[in-house]
Amino acid sequence: MTRAAAPLPTLADIEAAARTVYQEFQPTPQYRWGLLGERLGTECWLKHENHNPVGAFKIRGGLTYFDRLAQRGELPREVISATRGNHGQSIGWAARRHGVACTIVVPHGNSVEKNAAMRALGVNLVEHGDDFQAAREHALQLAAERGAHMVPSYHPDLVRGVATYWWEFLRAVPHMDVAYVPIGLGSGACAAVAAKRALGHGVRLVGVVSCHATTYADSFAAGHVVASPVSTQIADGLAVRMADPDALAVLLPELDRVVQVNDDAVAAAMRALFTDTHNVAEGAGAAALAAALQQREALRGQCVGLPLTGGNVDAALFARVLMGQ
Repeated sequence: MTRAAAPLPTLADIEAAARTVYQEFQPTPQYRWGLLGERLGTECWLKHENHNPVGAFKIRGGLTYFDRLAQRGELPREVISATRGNHGQSIGWAARRHGVACTIVVPHGNSVEKNAAMRALGVNLVEHGDDFQAAREHALQLAAERGAHMVPSYHPDLVRGVATYWWEFLRAVPHMDVAYVPIGLGSGACAAVAAKRALGHGVRLVGVVSCHATTYADSFAAGHVVASPVSTQIADGLAVRMADPDALAVLLPELDRVVQVNDDAVAAAMRALFTDTHNVAEGAGAAALAAALQQREALRGQCVGLPLTGGNVDAALFARVLMGQ
């Protein structure tokens, strides 16, 4: 049995979060791309979360998480968190805005360019472990030793901010029939659920995971958290070994299904996005398109929404992907 789902942000909550987010940047665009529509065989809208100051949707959650700390008078001296990159940039950006020291733990072999982007925000970067889970456990240990505030990768105050991008997307495309939602640790997918509920939108939500990191697919099938090994070489934003139980409780009754995509399909989707829109997508950022292409025959005649959740891919890796290597 999973635990009961925590309350999701209401429409008023999301609108308040949007005001916080828009102090830093404006709503990101969503476009109906003709070539993508031809490739998919139906009407296709792309939400450009790669067009914000850190190039990924996570920044919205960091801003609202710190805003809530500030409202409660609980801003700490230092925050610590773990990441594969985009969550760390989000926390680093928000910590800098509020004058809070920030330490981020990443696994060894993490994206060189994401690491550099975090350091440029003033983050003290620590490398530890072979995967996200090991980095997270080390971050928890550091926070306890130093009396720092541990920022989780999934939290209702993060979901509140991330929901603003789905709120923008669903309001802009009220006739959207189905949206594909990549699942890392769960804030993006739960935010989609929150925005759908808040707006009373009829869109069906399909979760997307890497078939080389199947904890959410396995947990969705089992009805409880099931850990799984991680071996994806390209979709680091989906490289999670253990589903978050709170996120799973939200997603179980709300997702239409969960689709698995392999690294080759993700690479092909990255190439397609560049060819059709001239936008750069990191692996996890292209996962929604990869899943939709995998199910294109079932999508005929429907309006499909796809988030390009981030564009932070190392140049050398992206060059290999474009060359089909």
